[in-house]
Amino acid sequence: MNARIIKTLTAASVVAMTGLAAPIAADDVIIGLITKTSTNPFFVKMREGAQAKAEEMGVELRSFAGKYDGDNEAQIEAIESLVAARAKGILITPSDPAGLADTVRRAREAGLLVIALDTPFDPPESADATFATDNFRAGELIGQWAAAKMGDTSNAKIATLDLSEAQITVDVLRNQGFLQGFGVDVKDIDKMYDEDDPRIVGGDTTLGSEEGGRTAIENLMQRDPGINVIHTINEPAAAGAYEGLKSFGMADQVLIVSVDGGCPGVQNVKEGIIGATSMQFPLRMASLGVEAVVEFARSGKKPENTEGLSFFDTGVELVTDEPVEGIPSISSDEGLTKCWG
Repeated sequence: MNARIIKTLTAASVVAMTGLAAPIAADDVIIGLITKTSTNPFFVKMREGAQAKAEEMGVELRSFAGKYDGDNEAQIEAIESLVAARAKGILITPSDPAGLADTVRRAREAGLLVIALDTPFDPPESADATFATDNFRAGELIGQWAAAKMGDTSNAKIATLDLSEAQITVDVLRNQGFLQGFGVDVKDIDKMYDEDDPRIVGGDTTLGSEEGGRTAIENLMQRDPGINVIHTINEPAAAGAYEGLKSFGMADQVLIVSVDGGCPGVQNVKEGIIGATSMQFPLRMASLGVEAVVEFARSGKKPENTEGLSFFDTGVELVTDEPVEGIPSISSDEGLTKCWG
């Protein structure tokens, strides 16, 4: 385990110690959890972590979710409901990091602590804190691994299967991290698709779904059937890309890398469908978020960022069964014992 991850886990342990104080009655503290959807396994795990920690600490958790990824109106209604309920804090994965800024500002003015989970707001200062994977680092790790696996990258033909056209922060961070890790000059690190590297075939959107991944790679393979490296926003999109490659007879000839670290995705690493993935820890994110709101309710203290970063880093680990010297990683077997913990 590298020093960066050790530092993150140490910081997490310090935050976790706040839970050792006397519990607060549920009637005294309401905490809201607002996710992009209720069905995505990533958010399901996040809800499990928040609920378990809320029960442990004797506080009330109220969970909300959009009907689909991008359901901004549902998130606005959830925030307003929590303000009316006099909640102490909100944990939220914002569907529209810029569009929610005014609603979040009003919640904070009403005295609520607002913590972004996984996806930073735009600007990040819209929330009191962000608990997240270092998504740029997650992308960078799989980019570095893919470049090392190829060796000579001069003949690379890269496709990026991204989330949407909205340039949402988490989407941009993973995309740009991957490209920089692979050795591409990304020009503006905060913007996708402005690169002029001839190795890039192009990018397409997936909405983070398996069906979207399949459609996106089929579109891009029509543009250039020689694609040999694929970055995907998440593992469902990667699984879809693999199915799409099958229809071209290319499933075993393309290197697929992704970000998430869910158990199905790690199993796909084990089966050779995905070459490497960067594992996140959503259960930890939400659990630490609940602890931070409880601490805020007790003392007024707000969470602090990880040293040197603009957010609290909840950790990332590269999972692959083909390790590369100089890039820290764990095997799929180890990953299956840790996925999304």
